Amino acid sequence: MIRSAFLKKKQTEVYALGQHICISADKARRVIDQIRGCSYEETLMILELMPYRACYPIFKLVYSAASNAKSNMGSNEANLVISKAEVNQGTNTKKFKPRAKGRSYAIKRATCHINIVIKDISLDEYEEVNPVRLKKPRWKWQKTTILYPTIYGTDSEYSTDNE
Repeated sequence: MIRSAFLKKKQTEVYALGQHICISADKARRVIDQIRGCSYEETLMILELMPYRACYPIFKLVYSAASNAKSNMGSNEANLVISKAEVNQGTNTKKFKPRAKGRSYAIKRATCHINIVIKDISLDEYEEVNPVRLKKPRWKWQKTTILYPTIYGTDSEYSTDNE
């Protein structure tokens, strides 16, 4: 009896998610585009030296994702790469500021959701798994032939045999 082994993808990615961060999504995207695809150590240096206000919450998220990788998978920081980083627009928080003659003025504050995914490049992508008993499919493949009538009548009337 021949037993084949299946390949199962190992977990090589961990993520950190920050929600309702008080920064515009466009301003956060400007920083995220610079760090996407970089190594972990290079990302920390880039974020420390950039002059934008969005760098600090992104720095905290990258650091959190790296500590998740270290605790969950036992990864080394030198092998981590930012594989995916995305910024989504969040809700707008509204505050009202009192103005003259009893009026109020709405102050809208944009928020965003940031998702950082870190991948460990030292781990193998696949591991062998013993197969579980394969089930037969519930449906059967049946060959069906569909016959369409000709527009000229039956096929016998227009045969090429002259009898």
